[in-house]
Amino acid sequence: MSDPDTIALTGWLQRHIPGGPALALQRISGGQSNPTWFVNWGDRRLVLRAKPRGPILPGAHAVEREFRVQQALGPTAVPVPQVLALEEDASVLGVPFYVMERIEGRVFSDCTLPGLSPDERHEIYLDMARTLARLHAVRPQTVGLGAYGKPGNYFERQIARWSRQYHDSEGPRIEALDRLIPWLRDAMPEDDGAVSIAHGDFRLGNLIFAPDAPRVAAVLDWELSTLGHPLADLGFCVIPWHATPEEYGGIRGTGWEAGGIPTREAFLAEYFAHSDLEGPLLPFHTAFAMFRFAVIFHGIADRARHGSAASSEAASLGPLADRFAIRAAEVAEIDLPPEMSLVVM
Repeated sequence: MSDPDTIALTGWLQRHIPGGPALALQRISGGQSNPTWFVNWGDRRLVLRAKPRGPILPGAHAVEREFRVQQALGPTAVPVPQVLALEEDASVLGVPFYVMERIEGRVFSDCTLPGLSPDERHEIYLDMARTLARLHAVRPQTVGLGAYGKPGNYFERQIARWSRQYHDSEGPRIEALDRLIPWLRDAMPEDDGAVSIAHGDFRLGNLIFAPDAPRVAAVLDWELSTLGHPLADLGFCVIPWHATPEEYGGIRGTGWEAGGIPTREAFLAEYFAHSDLEGPLLPFHTAFAMFRFAVIFHGIADRARHGSAASSEAASLGPLADRFAIRAAEVAEIDLPPEMSLVVM
């Protein structure tokens, strides 16, 4: 997506957000997400996040929902950027968009956290666990999000949705995924009624940490958020302990044990110490998170084959569908042929 029309954006900012008159833009994201820019508006440091141009799936890239959930969480203990204004009229910049305050801090793309002390690595992971627990402690109804998604039977609906997407795909079949789907249906725990605001993509790379402390300063990228089961978020959050660096930035096989990063068990203990959930996190929850990831990557590979993927990275991300399906089968202890095993260096 090209940069927004600066004349149109300047006029909009003048009407909605004090600042200016100077305007400067810097594109800061690409990939499969919503296009995002740093915006210098006079002496104010802002962020603009927009819906992509062109045809998109219904309900996808809903910047309106991102704005709504962050606005609702603003008064809570969950650290989110202050959202300032939403524009749903696509005629202004060609697509809906919103503007929020820019949070200064550190973003870590490498989950092994190179260059940090062991103590800081340890505390960064534990504060990630505490922050997720704070999110799940927010009661949706109390912040006006009682209708933000469908409550109840979350895993049943999700397994049906992602299974359908996989089976409707024209791409190649994945044997590990074919074996995993019936296992998930059989292993799914009974619905316990737990409902929370689920982030949907809660991981280290979507957090801003304070510049001078191992503390989460903001949770970003809310485009997949909904009402869901809190253990779905938690199962997703522990994927790095099961995946290698080549598998979307995991830490498995990196020697993280000697570097201060807490064990998966210590991370979970910190989460449950700050949560009203009793747990436990079952193999089902982690396998489900990897199943969902595998189908997402399978879809990205489909779009790459048809030339409609949102990123030049799409073709390279496609093989991750096989790898996460196999990792999920490992967690589920599903027997796979020896040739499907993955080597961990």
